[in-house]
Amino acid sequence: MGSAGRELSISLDGVRDKNLMQLKKLNTALFPVRYNDKYYADAIASGEFTKLAYYCDICVGSIACRLEKKENGGVRVYIMTLGVLAPYRGLGIGTKLLNHILDLCTKQNIGEVYLHVQTNNDDAIKFYQKFGFEITETIHNYYTNITPPDCYVVTKFITETELKK
Repeated sequence: MGSAGRELSISLDGVRDKNLMQLKKLNTALFPVRYNDKYYADAIASGEFTKLAYYCDICVGSIACRLEKKENGGVRVYIMTLGVLAPYRGLGIGTKLLNHILDLCTKQNIGEVYLHVQTNNDDAIKFYQKFGFEITETIHNYYTNITPPDCYVVTKFITETELKK
């Protein structure tokens, strides 16, 4: 099956109270961190900026974002989590999730998207760099209970030209 066939098998769905457990189960399987109620409240509050990804109707990935007000009155998007279950990686699911967020940012004139990535997570760093994200900061001892505890702040600034498309 070519990539067009795979693409047809991937669908995105919003996160609501009735399917929140899907996001919780994915996070438990994907991440070494346990997320609190505020994380889930922020995810639901972000509306279209949080999605579950389905491959052939199986929930296999998600992106959860928080919208943050900047000091100048603008908004930026913080990607709290983006993950795809290991057997389903490399099928374009993470790309579809991230592109969904970047497209929303463009439509809503949001010029900045950022996230934290553990410094040893080379696959994630390379993934985000393919989309124009750059390492903008290193924070030492950001994580507790995982090694290494350091993270990079990885940011994409969406240019005026991209916003006007």
